[in-house]
Amino acid sequence: MSRSPVSHETRIVDQFTRWAKPFAELPIHADAESMAQTVSACSVTKGMKVLDVACGPGIVACELALTGADVTGVDLTPAMIEQARLRARKAGVSVKYQIGNAQHLPFEAESFDRVVTRYSFHHMQEPAEILAEMVRVCRPDGRIIVIDATPTPACQAHYDLAETLRDRSHTSALTLQQLLRLGADAGLFPLVTQQYRLASRLQDQVAPEDWSALKEMFVEDIASGQDRLGMGAWNAEDGIHFYFPISIVVWSKNF
Repeated sequence: MSRSPVSHETRIVDQFTRWAKPFAELPIHADAESMAQTVSACSVTKGMKVLDVACGPGIVACELALTGADVTGVDLTPAMIEQARLRARKAGVSVKYQIGNAQHLPFEAESFDRVVTRYSFHHMQEPAEILAEMVRVCRPDGRIIVIDATPTPACQAHYDLAETLRDRSHTSALTLQQLLRLGADAGLFPLVTQQYRLASRLQDQVAPEDWSALKEMFVEDIASGQDRLGMGAWNAEDGIHFYFPISIVVWSKNF
């Protein structure tokens, strides 16, 4: 008897249930410089209603709550919501968290002044549908902010290959041009586009059973001198290091 295919939602929940605590504790996810850029892009003020879509362990949601905003976080994985609630308690901030699917956000239309998602689009099979939901729940003249890895067109295929090996819930990382096109197709007006590199050690980002194959891929890429992965990998005393090529895109909803 053949097994039923595993749904992508199940793959996401499995992956992030397993990685919920390590993901929450990885220093790069709370990196001060990139977080400052995130907060600046969101341009949140006290009393604003803010939604963090696919909020994970609540890192962005808690940071935005420090501004005095009324923040809600939604995520598909219960274990991530548990980590998010724990983070909010430790930070002494109030954030409303709930389990929910980004494809069908459990909120009324035009409910939020800001709608943000960070490091999530590369897990989505239909990112245009996620963006459409973010647009739906955003108020007119509100802001929609997407922050994610954006490899160059020349490196996209190799980048996706490496990321899929590291994380089975990875679908495809959009290029910056593809991400901007999604916004244009949704009728959004671009306000801000900026990029940064988020450095990490490879060993901190991979499960033990995937280490050998992924290490081999990175060793070959470093030896080639061509950076086909688009991650600028290099050897250091404590192992292989690389960076995620991140873009921040901010749109205004003018309708």
